[in-house]
Amino acid sequence: MYDLIIIGSGPAGLSAAVYGKRAGLNLLVLEKSPISGGQVLNTYEVDNYLGMPGINGFDMGMQFKEHADKLGVEFKETTVESVEDMGDYKRIHTDAGVLEARTIIVASGAHHAKLGVPGEEELLGMGVSYCATCDGAFFRGRTVAVVGGGDVALEDAIYLARACEKVYLIHRRDELRGAAVLQQELAALPNVEILYNHVVDEILGEDAVEQLRIRNVVTEESRLLPVAGVFVAVGIHPETELVRDLVACDAGGYVLAGEDCATNVPGLYVAGDIRKKPMRQIITAVADGANAAVSAGNYCK
Repeated sequence: MYDLIIIGSGPAGLSAAVYGKRAGLNLLVLEKSPISGGQVLNTYEVDNYLGMPGINGFDMGMQFKEHADKLGVEFKETTVESVEDMGDYKRIHTDAGVLEARTIIVASGAHHAKLGVPGEEELLGMGVSYCATCDGAFFRGRTVAVVGGGDVALEDAIYLARACEKVYLIHRRDELRGAAVLQQELAALPNVEILYNHVVDEILGEDAVEQLRIRNVVTEESRLLPVAGVFVAVGIHPETELVRDLVACDAGGYVLAGEDCATNVPGLYVAGDIRKKPMRQIITAVADGANAAVSAGNYCK
């Protein structure tokens, strides 16, 4: 019986592990990936984390993991299948067996939203990507498109513009939603063209992406856009399926929990991108992890 089991090893989960370990809790971190760090691993550059301006996302994730390792945090690579509330303890079913803990922190993060258009699944990994920093190097000197209008889409377009001949930014509205500083940086790039009021209806190609069928949502005019790759950045969905039937969530699936990260189920806490809050950033995920671990520690007293 553990004092605390943390599901997820992104910034929120690793922060919770550090704070929980320092509080003397007997804890275990469950991670489905062999590499800790979560989504930050796929971030080319993090420029807004206090004290680490311009750090590479992978390096940041490794530093977070190293901190947990130095404290002797126990990790287990496994897939969590379900969570049961047993009252004064929680039972976790994994593909490697059943685990029990007095408290749980769910820090399972989120996954990328898809366009849901023909060709997206068929050409995944053959020009369709959800991570510019992971796959951008394959398109050096070529023409690509980014779909979206938020911070991630703008960051992806800026990153790709450094190596690609031409970058189209396709956005369904008439103005971007990303941060002003990113919009200014994007506007200064001569090889980026923004296609406002456009959506992608189809991704075309035989063995790789060759072109997109795009449509102007105002005029309904369709045309083909030749590209070698398309990077989808249209949002994320919280990975809350494990606890959605246990805890209160909003319509989008985000768990309702305050700054103490406590859900409506005693002993069950959430941290990071799955919690309903105004801003989801690395620094807020780390703060969630700390708050959740303190709350779990107080519960165990």
